[in-house]
Amino acid sequence: MRDSMRGVRFLLEYEKAEEALRNWNIRSTVVVFGSARVRPDGPGRQPFWYEEARKFGKLCSGRGGALNGEGLPRDNVIATGGGPGIMEAANRGAHDAGAPTIGFNITLPREQLPNPFTTPELTFRFHYFSMRKMHLAMRANALVVFPGGFGTMDELFEILTLVQTRKGRNIPVILVDEPFWRRTINFESLVADGMIGPAELEIFKFVRDGSDAWRQLIADGLPLAAPLNAR
Repeated sequence: MRDSMRGVRFLLEYEKAEEALRNWNIRSTVVVFGSARVRPDGPGRQPFWYEEARKFGKLCSGRGGALNGEGLPRDNVIATGGGPGIMEAANRGAHDAGAPTIGFNITLPREQLPNPFTTPELTFRFHYFSMRKMHLAMRANALVVFPGGFGTMDELFEILTLVQTRKGRNIPVILVDEPFWRRTINFESLVADGMIGPAELEIFKFVRDGSDAWRQLIADGLPLAAPLNAR
């Protein structure tokens, strides 16, 4: 645990997840972000968000290539931060479809236990946020974001920045429940004040619900059989 060993710990965190994903023939993912505080019986629109994330997880897993077997690459496997709330719902939908599903969990001062719907061999506990973010991003064919707080915003803007700066692939970024996003972030004011260009509003799209998110991904050309060198 000395500072001099930090690079070794980075390597081990990277390689552990890499080996497990390779063993499962996971070639690409669809990453789902959203609040850990959402509950299926929670107040307001929480039950709606939970059920739509679950619906999306099942749709994507059943139709995207996650069910491939017999040595074939698995594509568009649902990957989340592995915790409760929206993450649980998306993993649960994938579990409903009988597909493998990934949980990139993180060790926090307030313990965040992995939800029970991630595939055990694909359930990881990271110490470093940076390594966790790298694994979330590096195989992603798309990003689907449900309402959330600081953590969700952090992860969303991380991916938007990678796409904006062309440090990452130009993947579809879908924001579910347009009214929530419109009242939470004034994207147009960023353009008006010269913080981003008008074209950068095209990096992401708004949709209503989980089914709409899947339809939008297909319209955006989600690779259902990505080439082997997709990464």
